[in-house]
Amino acid sequence: MDLQSELLKSIWYAFTSLDVEQSGKVSKSQLKVLSHNLYTALNIPHDPVALEEHFKDNNNGPVSNQGYMPYLNKYILAKATEGTFNKEIFDELCWTLTSKKNFKPSIQQRLCSQKDCFKLFCLFNLLSEDRYPLVIIQPELEYLLKKISSTMSLEWDGTLLEELLSQNVDLQDGMSVWEFLEHLSAGQLLHVECKEAFSLAVDEVFMEMYHNTIKKGYLLKKGHVRRNWQERWFVLKPNSLTYFVGEDLKEKKGEILLEENCVVENLPDKEGRRCLFCVKTYIRTYEMSASNLKQRVDWVQAIQTVLRLRAEGKSSLHQELKLSRRKQRETLQRSQSNQSNNSEPIAVEASQHSASEQQEETERLEQHIESIIQKQREVEAKHKEQEKQEREKQQTVQRDLERQLEETKEAKERMTSTLTEMEKEVQQQKRRIHELELTQLKLEEALDAQIHARLEEDQIRLELERQLAEEQNARLEVDRVRQELERQLADEQKKLAELLLLQSQLETPAFRSQDDTPTATRPINQKPEENSQHNTKEAPIHESTSIAVPPSIQQPEESSQRNMEMLKHWTIQLNRLMKPIAPGDKVEHLPVKPTCPRKGQALTSTEFIAKVQTGIGQEKGNGYSPSPPEEEEE
Repeated sequence: MDLQSELLKSIWYAFTSLDVEQSGKVSKSQLKVLSHNLYTALNIPHDPVALEEHFKDNNNGPVSNQGYMPYLNKYILAKATEGTFNKEIFDELCWTLTSKKNFKPSIQQRLCSQKDCFKLFCLFNLLSEDRYPLVIIQPELEYLLKKISSTMSLEWDGTLLEELLSQNVDLQDGMSVWEFLEHLSAGQLLHVECKEAFSLAVDEVFMEMYHNTIKKGYLLKKGHVRRNWQERWFVLKPNSLTYFVGEDLKEKKGEILLEENCVVENLPDKEGRRCLFCVKTYIRTYEMSASNLKQRVDWVQAIQTVLRLRAEGKSSLHQELKLSRRKQRETLQRSQSNQSNNSEPIAVEASQHSASEQQEETERLEQHIESIIQKQREVEAKHKEQEKQEREKQQTVQRDLERQLEETKEAKERMTSTLTEMEKEVQQQKRRIHELELTQLKLEEALDAQIHARLEEDQIRLELERQLAEEQNARLEVDRVRQELERQLADEQKKLAELLLLQSQLETPAFRSQDDTPTATRPINQKPEENSQHNTKEAPIHESTSIAVPPSIQQPEESSQRNMEMLKHWTIQLNRLMKPIAPGDKVEHLPVKPTCPRKGQALTSTEFIAKVQTGIGQEKGNGYSPSPPEEEEE
């Protein structure tokens, strides 16, 4: 059956659903809507003017089926191309239009769901006769029911169909799709115990017959790049072998195009793999491994069948099977008609057969019937045994499920109590966390205060360190001054030693003889100048420690008595110098006079002697006579 004939079956249902009055005619406005939907479903350009031009001579009244067919064949079916549209969407459109009028809600409430009814509608159109109104005859109906039963792993019982046909004589010539759905949903064609199993069986038969799925299943495939073995779900169709990651068909991994030059061959076992076979194409060779020998034989035969159909130019296996069954029925009908025409001569010849041959034939038939009955009984006994085992297994499973349910309830109760305790613990933890947060805030405040205090302490410590550094610098300065003063004291002691040496020289007789000689006419005041030239680096002596020097030898006319008195006086003054002079000491009985050549500074020994000598001379001129000091001589 070609593509146009298949499409026309579904369009016929849509057209008849628009004929509400059952007059065989439909209004042009409804045909415009139907045509537009067909254009869209078949994915062909829409031509809205073609309908008006085709029926321009018949503008009055509706259009009949015979009047719509030329337009349908010329503008719609002739433009439809296989592979450019989704036939399932097209059939679903026609089913939607016709089910609104003819589908009974009672059918959906029983065995068949809305989705199952649509799939059975498509299978019905596939197996129905090529005459209108569309009906399915008894052999094709039996083929479909057997297919569904075998898919559910059940043995089909033909007595239900025979009883239905015997009760309804009108159904013997054929059954419409609505009658088929109604009787099937009512359980008058099949014994169905599980509605879900029936839906799965209908879906599998729909995929096999409607979508031309010849075979499907898991196989191991060897990779082309990595050369490793991966399990894939394979789907064999009349023109391709497609493989997916899983049987949900969501992730497609590849497709093998089966052409006339393709070859399928068995392979010997290798790489630890058994039941190997390959499909050789023009591009590459695909290696696969089945689970057992039977699966390999089934796959190889199925692929060879597809290649044979491709070589013969046939696109659908089930269409070819339908045509072959139809040819067998036609041949059987012709043979039966020929036998009816020649029944009289055959009866005469049959009467001539011996009674022994008839008896043997009768016995042979009886034995054959007996063997069939025996096999049927064995099958029934086996089936009952399987049902019994299945029932016991189900009871065991039910008991296990009940026990698991009780355990689940107990676990649920324990879980509920555990959750309650956990909620209480969570509340306690929340309160604890809140307290810890408050404590953290307080600790942070205390930490900030401690940090500020530490900073202040650091500042104070830095200030103290600075003051300590200043104090250390001051102490170093004092030490430096003390060292300088000690150095000056050492210089003064050195000068004192020189004065003592000078005194000892003055006390010697040689020095006294020099006082009497007239040749000692050099003034003593010239000596400080000479000493100052040689000792420019000597440290100064404080003004309060000034010392008188014996009178100048420039006066030889004075008496020796006076010289002795002066010598005693200066000896007393020199004895006072024996005490060490600390830096900065002041002697109150020797104030500093403003006539000192160095104001505020100590005099050297030569400068001091010259100053004292000058002062004595001035006092003499004024009539001053030195008096002995009040202190006793040592």
